[in-house]
Amino acid sequence: MRFRVFKVEHAADYIVTALLLVSALVIAVNRHQGGINTLRQTSVAFISLLEEPLSNIRVYRQALSTNRYLQRQNILLQDELSRLRTIEQENKELRKMLAFRESSELDLQPVTFVSKQLTGLNNTFTIDAGSDQGVNVGMPAITSDGLVGKVVLTGNSYSQVIPYYNNLFRVSARVQETRSTGIVSWSGQNMSELIMDFVPKTVKIDSGFVIETSGFGNEFPEGIPIGSVLRTEQEEGKDTQRIFLAPFTSLSDVAEGFVVKFTPDSSIQNLNQGYNELFR
Repeated sequence: MRFRVFKVEHAADYIVTALLLVSALVIAVNRHQGGINTLRQTSVAFISLLEEPLSNIRVYRQALSTNRYLQRQNILLQDELSRLRTIEQENKELRKMLAFRESSELDLQPVTFVSKQLTGLNNTFTIDAGSDQGVNVGMPAITSDGLVGKVVLTGNSYSQVIPYYNNLFRVSARVQETRSTGIVSWSGQNMSELIMDFVPKTVKIDSGFVIETSGFGNEFPEGIPIGSVLRTEQEEGKDTQRIFLAPFTSLSDVAEGFVVKFTPDSSIQNLNQGYNELFR
C-alpha cells in the first residue's frame, strides 16, 4: 500500500481547498438561517409548554409548605395571645385586690380559690388558707367586688367555703339607700340571682339599689357589698316584699380573694345565748 507523500509545493492546493470548504459551509448556513431560527423558536415554545405545568407544581408545593408554616405560626400566636390576655386579666384583678386591701379597714387574709364545685344545691369552694393563717369557721370570704360566701370548715392550710349559691347560705342584709333590713339567700333554682326576704311592703325599692351586709346577727361585718336590685315582688297575704338581686361577684370567674378576719363580739353572743335560755 502506497502513501502519498506531502510536498511543499502542494500546500497551496490544500489551502485553497480548505478555503472553498469554509466558504461553502458559510453559504449553506446563511441560506438555511431562517429554518434554523424556526427550529429554535419551535424548541423554545415546546420547552415552555413543558415547563409551565412543572412550574405550577413547584408553586403549588411551595404554597402548601407556606400554608402549613403559617398555620403553625397562627396556632402559636393564638396561644401566646390567650396567655397574654390571661396574664392581663390576672394583673388587673391583682391590682384591684391590692387597691381594695389598701383602702379597706377590714383585717383581710389573701386567699386563692384552689377548687370550686358549682353543680348543685350544696356548692362548695376550697381556699388555700386555714387555721395556721388565722382563718376560723364563720368568717366571710370576699373579693374586691363583694361577698363570696362563708367559711364552714378549716384545716391547717386549707378551708372550705359555702358560696352564696348554696341552699344553706343565709346572711343578714340591708338596702343601702333605705337602710331596710332582711335576709339574703338563694332559692336553689336560678344561678344568676339571689333573693332578699322580710323587707316591708311600705319601703319603696327601685332597681339598681345596692344590697350589702347589715352586720346584724353578729356574724359578718357591715357594709360588704352583695348585689344590686333587679326587681321586686309583693308577697300575697304578707306585709313584706321579695327582692331579687344580681350578685356583684361572679362565682364562676372568682380565682383570688380574701377572708375577712372577723371575730363576733362575745358580749353580744352571751346576750343572745342568755335570751335563748330564758325561753327554753
